[in-house]
Amino acid sequence: MSVLAGYAAVGNEPFLKSYNDSFTNITFPALKNIQNALNEAGIGDVIKATVPLNGDVYDSPASNPVPSAGEFRADIRDLMAQIVEFFGLNGAPFTVNIYPFLSLYGNSDFPIDFAFFDGTSAPVVDNGVAYTNVFDANFDTLVSALRKAGFGDLPIVVGEVGWPTDGDVNANVAMAERFFGGLLKHLAAKSGTPLRPNTEMQVYLFGLVDEDAKSVAPGNFERHWGLFTYDGRPKFAVDFSGQGQNGMPVGAKGVQYLPTRWCALNPAATDLGKLADNVNFACTYADCTALGGGCSCDALDASGKASYAFNAYFQAQSQNEESCYFQGLAMVTTQNNSQGSCNFTIQIASSAASTSRQARLVVLLLAIAAELLM
Repeated sequence: MSVLAGYAAVGNEPFLKSYNDSFTNITFPALKNIQNALNEAGIGDVIKATVPLNGDVYDSPASNPVPSAGEFRADIRDLMAQIVEFFGLNGAPFTVNIYPFLSLYGNSDFPIDFAFFDGTSAPVVDNGVAYTNVFDANFDTLVSALRKAGFGDLPIVVGEVGWPTDGDVNANVAMAERFFGGLLKHLAAKSGTPLRPNTEMQVYLFGLVDEDAKSVAPGNFERHWGLFTYDGRPKFAVDFSGQGQNGMPVGAKGVQYLPTRWCALNPAATDLGKLADNVNFACTYADCTALGGGCSCDALDASGKASYAFNAYFQAQSQNEESCYFQGLAMVTTQNNSQGSCNFTIQIASSAASTSRQARLVVLLLAIAAELLM
């Protein structure tokens, strides 16, 4: 459970189809227990228990794929009705995570412009209303599902929305900048959506920094949602006001790095028959998601990709000399092999002496985000 801005988030997306009902029978009891505990602590009137849910808990039928036809998923419809009623009785919002990127990622026929906010030549027309972006269409599909459940006016909080910058052909800095630019301008206008017009929407951006150890089961992009890189550098200009005040977010200060050296494929290596196994080993224990098709390091040649993998492991092992051996295939170098948007990283110092600096980095990044989002 986590607590943010007056809400206690109980779990996260527990009804994903990929979970095979693992949390179907325990989420609602947990939700009630948490709200009861908040009430007993005397803070239930200011902190409301909610469950952040993925947009796959509702949909429109294939025969009528428009927002007004939205309803909760058939296999959990009765459960969702109980949860929504509980939210309504306790004054809690429905929290939903909406990811237009995933709509694009999961469907090769999805119109790319519909994922953004700058117009499309093929809007979705629903009862005379033209939807020009999937964010509004997704939001209003939920509104329709809530109406059918008898709670059409229930407050909605968007708990997560963002765009990754690597790990997929459609995950890059240019697309992320386009998406956030349109989203923040849309929110600042307070125009709401067709089914909830002229509404100030409460939205949380995901996420703050990249997470190089996050599970990539949903896709390689999972490690690249951050507005900042792993070491606190802003990736692109953002207009948090949505009113034409575009600028680079403030990066972290005083970050301490390991020495400026990398691990690379040894040009004198001759037994290249071992190369594939050693690259696979490196990528099993380090982050190589940038090497995928269409990703930031996809353009590297075979030796460059091997060097990237070896360096990722070397840095993850805090530049331990023995971690840059790979059966004689690798060597430590002071030459930076970064090319274009493909960055051969150097790890943040992680010695005992720098632990307090790392803690301050985390605090600083949180402070940066809080200030910019005010």
